[in-house]
Amino acid sequence: MKTTMKFLSIFCFLLVFAACSDDDSSVDDDGPDADFGAELYVTSNTTGNITKYETDDMTSQETETYLTLSSDSEGVFYNDQDDALTVVSRSMLQLNSYTDIELLDDGGNLNIDFSSTANLESPRDLAVNGDIYVVSDNADVDDDPNTDDGRLFVYTRAADGFTLRNTVTVNFAVWGIEFVGNDLYVVVDKTSDIAVFNNFDTTFTADATEEPSKRITVEGIVRTHGLAFDGGTMILTDVGDAASDTDGGFHIITDFESKFDATADGGTLVVANNQVRVAGSSTFLGNPVAAEYDADSNTVFIAERANGGGRVLAFTNADGGGNLAPSVNNQLEGASSLYFEEE
Repeated sequence: MKTTMKFLSIFCFLLVFAACSDDDSSVDDDGPDADFGAELYVTSNTTGNITKYETDDMTSQETETYLTLSSDSEGVFYNDQDDALTVVSRSMLQLNSYTDIELLDDGGNLNIDFSSTANLESPRDLAVNGDIYVVSDNADVDDDPNTDDGRLFVYTRAADGFTLRNTVTVNFAVWGIEFVGNDLYVVVDKTSDIAVFNNFDTTFTADATEEPSKRITVEGIVRTHGLAFDGGTMILTDVGDAASDTDGGFHIITDFESKFDATADGGTLVVANNQVRVAGSSTFLGNPVAAEYDADSNTVFIAERANGGGRVLAFTNADGGGNLAPSVNNQLEGASSLYFEEE
């Protein structure tokens, strides 16, 4: 019963132009769960603004856009305890923290509470584990276009600011990053590979060039970019040819940690019996640069950067894979990253 209600609520909050009504016979007679709420924060490369899709119940939903001083944002995290939004600015090259988000109205200005120093060069994603904030940066470290490299900027967050703890340089290009427990999974950009740094917070604490604990190839992906993990399932996006706005997709890998552990370092996680792929002309996927996943409702959220100039897509119950039409398809110029928050 509760799962059904949650699914409908999440479906509702992205349908910003239509109302959903509680007419499902499987829903409890007592009505919707008044304590349930869900929010999806989405950044934009082209405006720097933050768009929030939200629902508080099963019959109402809204979308709000907040204005920032940044003209290009990518990487976002919301802390509900502090009502604080952390956004990575590609134009300001720093982390910005904003507070009192729930007090803002549509079109309101996000006022910076505090920022990091401008250490970044080309930030692409943000992963958070407690007070550790990691930013992936795909700038060319050695200024040699013939060699791939990237950096992971590691910040600690206190009540009054961010401090750059250390910088980890890696010998591959980076994009999406995701904490699973204390392990940091990192997309190996320009490839179909994914790497992991085990116990990242406590093991990789110095300014140094490091090798990942393990790196594998994911069969069926051309060029992976975004990743998301929840409830044992990993979502990996595939941008394919970056110049095409129609050849993207994403892979669903259930029981991911066991499958990753069972694949040898340098080996390949095959498609058969391990993963399913969603791709095709009905999906509106071209350059899916980021993903979020909610296991309870079995919903995959995608920030699609190229198709139509930018879209926020949601796919529900996509376990069978294939050429699926999205359950929700909202245009959002420059959609670049997203963060899902269940209240």
